[in-house]
Amino acid sequence: MDTLDQRLLNDFQRDFPLVDRPFAAIGRRAGASEEDVLARYARMVEAGTVSRIGVVFAPHAVGASTLAAMAVPPDRIEEVAQIVNAQPETNHNYEREHRLNLWFVLTAPTQLALDASIARIERAAGLPVLALPLLEEFHIDLGFDMEADPSVHGALKRRGKVPVRRRPQLSAQARKLVAAVQGGFPLQARPFEAVAREAGCTPAVACAMLAAWLADGVARRIGVVVRHGSLGYAANAMVVWDVPDADVPEVAGMLAAHPETTLCYRRPRRRPEWPYNLFCMIHGRDRESVLATLEQLRLRLELVGIPYEVLFSTRCFRQRGARYAEAA
Repeated sequence: MDTLDQRLLNDFQRDFPLVDRPFAAIGRRAGASEEDVLARYARMVEAGTVSRIGVVFAPHAVGASTLAAMAVPPDRIEEVAQIVNAQPETNHNYEREHRLNLWFVLTAPTQLALDASIARIERAAGLPVLALPLLEEFHIDLGFDMEADPSVHGALKRRGKVPVRRRPQLSAQARKLVAAVQGGFPLQARPFEAVAREAGCTPAVACAMLAAWLADGVARRIGVVVRHGSLGYAANAMVVWDVPDADVPEVAGMLAAHPETTLCYRRPRRRPEWPYNLFCMIHGRDRESVLATLEQLRLRLELVGIPYEVLFSTRCFRQRGARYAEAA
């Protein structure tokens, strides 16, 4: 990637211009033409460096979602992964190093639809699903800094903590707009015209609603969504901790304050199968750098006495934006 590519990735992961010709606005800021900006983003999407350009909704702000896991016999892992991927609610699906070796994220318009998806997976696979919905968020953003060294940590653009929001009552118009944008904005000069047609409103109304979602915290950010594996962050580990419940805010606050931690959130224990209640993610160039970062965190934050496990991902079966609404 040249300097312009890096700037298009690094500077526009948030604050995407909500104007008539957003890619022209980006070009003016980056010193490029609208046509060049569009062509470069199209190449990045085709190459897999960029997942999409669009809205990242805050957890629980729209629809329902959960992290889930299954213990799959190794000789069935690809079969069961395809069963999970066959569900339209599946947006992330990874194999991880653990007895619970298949981890996926499901999102749906309602909790009822989410429960139905879990039930379908269990019936088709003949295996139980362990559902671990988000209870409390301490840091979730995933805006990767292209200027950081991935051998050190998966450095993110840090922002202040945003509380977990419960799903608001969306109007019919708002739900149409969710469906129109959840897959990303079209890469064309006037993307909001296409979005507005699908949502049944004007471009001005669509942009105003997107801006309101961002201001209210319903949208976490609006911009370029990168694929970390294509940017040098080849290793990622989900680190899970068994923290006394009363100590979770303090421990999570310490973890979330460090740029080495790319995600940090509380999820329910499911004893006896799953004793862990605090999750964090660490990204790096390779597993050795991730493990070194983890050890530094444990020593620096005096977490040596807290039981934990490290679950490295080994294969990605799906990574896409969440589908919170049925397409129009």
